[in-house]
Amino acid sequence: MDYYCYDIKVATSLREVALAFLSELPFDSFEEREDGLRAYLCKDGAAEDVESELANIAARLSFSYERRLIPAQNWNALWESNFEPIRVGNHCGVRAHFHPPMEAVKYEVVISPKMAFGTGHHATTYMMLERMAQDDLAGMKVLDYGCGTGILAILADKMGAAHIDAVDVEEAAYENTLDNAKANDATHIRACHGTLDDIEDGGYGYILANINRNVILNSLRSLYGKLAPGGVLLVSGILAADESLVLARAKAVKLHLTDKNRRGEWSCIRFVRQ
Repeated sequence: MDYYCYDIKVATSLREVALAFLSELPFDSFEEREDGLRAYLCKDGAAEDVESELANIAARLSFSYERRLIPAQNWNALWESNFEPIRVGNHCGVRAHFHPPMEAVKYEVVISPKMAFGTGHHATTYMMLERMAQDDLAGMKVLDYGCGTGILAILADKMGAAHIDAVDVEEAAYENTLDNAKANDATHIRACHGTLDDIEDGGYGYILANINRNVILNSLRSLYGKLAPGGVLLVSGILAADESLVLARAKAVKLHLTDKNRRGEWSCIRFVRQ
């Protein structure tokens, strides 16, 4: 499948805000660059509508962009040329299969991102990995809502979770999660292509939701219902400016805030069902 790559030239001070707006559009993935962002979109009938919305966002935030076509056969080579390993303290290292093994990390996650979002480079994913390190997931039943590459589900498996459901509305993310789970021998992951409504299970001790503000706001009541009493909900994909909206909605559905963290303009928030 062919993809459009949009090279977006945006000021550093506006980059996080631009990414928040762009995340509301059906781009398959994003890549942060020194001079801005790259956004990838499947070449299909929706491209014209997306470009109309992109033009509106560009006008509001005063950035420019150019589009180019990337044939499907070049995608893996493109990622291999840009994907660098990351380290989240001594707890977790994330690398691609073509990188050498990482030393002095407790858990190593090997990711081939393809067209799915979530490599650990973005602040939201990094904070999720970082905060997971402070919890004991041994024997847990876990849900990864909006699993992307499966990176969080894979780390949960390596941390000893007994069962992990990973769901994503994007087929590319579902397929990528299957591939990455197999590559990491993460045998406790059950991937699902669909929405939260397609997850019939409940009683989760730990739910991971690294998506975006609107999806999180609209899903908090359902997520509360899927948590076991005392279960943890860890969310990110939220701009710090939108924290108050999420905290208010969470309080309304009786989720208790335990702590939160920020990295740049982004927030990661931890709740417990009492």
